[in-house]
Amino acid sequence: MCGRFTLALTVGFGERFVVDESPLNLVPRYNIAPSQQVPVVFTNFKGERVAASMTWGLVPTWTRDLTGARPLINARADTLAERPSFRGPLARHRCIVPATGFFEWQKSGTQRIPYYFHRKDQGFIAFAGLFDILKGRNPPLYTFTIITTNPNPLVARIHDRMPAILKQEDEGRWLAPGPVRESDLQSILAPCDESLLEAYPVSRAVNDPTYDSADLIRKAGDSTLDV
Repeated sequence: MCGRFTLALTVGFGERFVVDESPLNLVPRYNIAPSQQVPVVFTNFKGERVAASMTWGLVPTWTRDLTGARPLINARADTLAERPSFRGPLARHRCIVPATGFFEWQKSGTQRIPYYFHRKDQGFIAFAGLFDILKGRNPPLYTFTIITTNPNPLVARIHDRMPAILKQEDEGRWLAPGPVRESDLQSILAPCDESLLEAYPVSRAVNDPTYDSADLIRKAGDSTLDV
């Protein structure tokens, strides 16, 4: 599961994801939670790569009553083609969710200790995602979900799932219009190389989704997980 992530870096966003970032009004984000608005990269109907803000928690296009809807924040890579909520977006609405890191919680007795995972080089991460459009509204509601996959050895020390992190060379074909072959999905959505990341425990203040501050990604204690 991926339930919180960061987008702490804003400089170079447009260059890294090959989009015009000016409409986004980017600011550092240290505790992005479900239901919040997040920059998402996708290919529009003209075949152009663009970025726009979407709400985290996918609401399928056929939804009629939002009051009873249960937004889907994650989608398992191994069952995408089986779930009606994801089949259409997998064929037509794939996206990249830019990030700089993510949080996972380790169970320790009755406590849950938050860990922050990020690239060792402090660079951007590209989560694989799906989005959908709820029409019949003004404006239409754009929502997205983050795809999760099996953990690599580093994440497995803390949790049994992790976000699917795209290799930069796979981002273009993930965003390309049209379906993706099932054989390609297995390689594109495979766990990322564990040597890319490191992790360390952080403050439990991250448990509060209304709190957003740089101190949330500071190390709590002396331990660091890497390979």
